[in-house]
Amino acid sequence: MDDKQILHDLLKFHGHYCWAGVGGLRMGLTALRILGVQRTGAKALHAIIETGYNHSAGCFADGIQYATGCTLGKGNIERNPKGKLAVTLIDKKHNKAVRVAYRPASALMQKIVNAPFTRKRGLGIPPDQIPKEEQEEVVNLMWEAPEQDIMLIGPVTDREWQEEEEITRLVLCEGCGELVAESYMRVVNGKPVCMDCSGYSV
Repeated sequence: MDDKQILHDLLKFHGHYCWAGVGGLRMGLTALRILGVQRTGAKALHAIIETGYNHSAGCFADGIQYATGCTLGKGNIERNPKGKLAVTLIDKKHNKAVRVAYRPASALMQKIVNAPFTRKRGLGIPPDQIPKEEQEEVVNLMWEAPEQDIMLIGPVTDREWQEEEEITRLVLCEGCGELVAESYMRVVNGKPVCMDCSGYSV
């Protein structure tokens, strides 16, 4: 891959250098290419990522978001926590989907595992406290690797997507005075209040 501008943009967006974020970027770009679609600024696509919670390679999700335009704010990315670096990208207009997963060649995996950056991360050292050249080493390993050495690309499948209705009405809580999406309001003593002010747990 010759054009590194999108890589630099991702690293700036993500906040630090790491191989998992770059892996997510590459797999997101691959999913777009396989489906024949462009990065979305709206909600034309939906991404399902398989990283778990507190996952050491959770940076993968930022790479997917940056590549595809599927974001938490737009509600078109979700997590199916399996502890895997994988994404299913759904083209909602054409009802098609593809799953792309990280499956590195053993030689590449050994290089990443044995890299100073990875060893230091394993010791709990934050990524931004690791020397820049060591950060760049793992980024370049992931960015420059042949596609077949880092990912498993599944077939394009039929996948219908039922969009949930968007909540657009906001109501003022009579307790704290904050705006709350209407469906999250509760009624206490005849007054609309938010969940925090209601004392209810759900």
